[in-house]
Formats: sequence, structure tokens, C-alpha cells
Amino acid sequence: MSKKVYCIAQFLPKPGKADELFKVLQSLEPNSNREDGCLQYIVTRQISSPFAEGKSFPIAFNEIWADLPSFEAHCQRSEIKQFFETYCLAENGLAADWNVCIYTDEPANFDAPKLG
Repeated sequence: MSKKVYCIAQFLPKPGKADELFKVLQSLEPNSNREDGCLQYIVTRQISSPFAEGKSFPIAFNEIWADLPSFEAHCQRSEIKQFFETYCLAENGLAADWNVCIYTDEPANFDAPKLG
């Protein structure tokens, strides 16, 4: 059974704050990538293409975690909690809105073999 957890954390910057918010989010990468359960943690910016015209917030983290406990432990780190308090929840924060969702690659009712 796949235990990996995939997270897409999207951010909508306040007007004129996109570059500043992106830099702050980049600053979260080094320590997050040091976490034992972190397989991928990279902040990205939306770009234009006629082949990808969907609607989304313009900044998104693309994360892969070894399992749900690893993701949940990450969310409880003081650096991550401080980011949300300072840049998302605070009146003078940089993010107007955000959306954090997690996913699995395992189909419902998957009959994964039981190993060892």
C-alpha cells in the first residue's frame, strides 16, 4: 500500500506582494527538505501556456511526504506555524488567501499486498 501523501499548498498574494511572498515561501524550503519524511518540497509560480489554462492561485508548493504522520509533523513545526500566523492570518500579512490540500495516489478499496 502506498503511504505517500501529496500536498498542494496554494497562495494568493495580496496586490503587489507576489515577489515578497514567493521569497518568504522559498525560505521555508531548506529546513523542510531536511525533514526525514520529506520527499519533495518546492515552491512554484504559475506560468502561462495555451495548454494549461486552468484557474489556480499563482503560487503553489508541490510537496510529497513519506506518510501522513510526516506531513502532520511538518505542519506542527514552529517555523511553519509562524509562517501562517505572520503571513496568512495577520492583518498585515502577505497572503490574501491560501488553500492547502493533501492527496493519495492509492485508489479507493485498493487490495495492496500485505508485506512482512
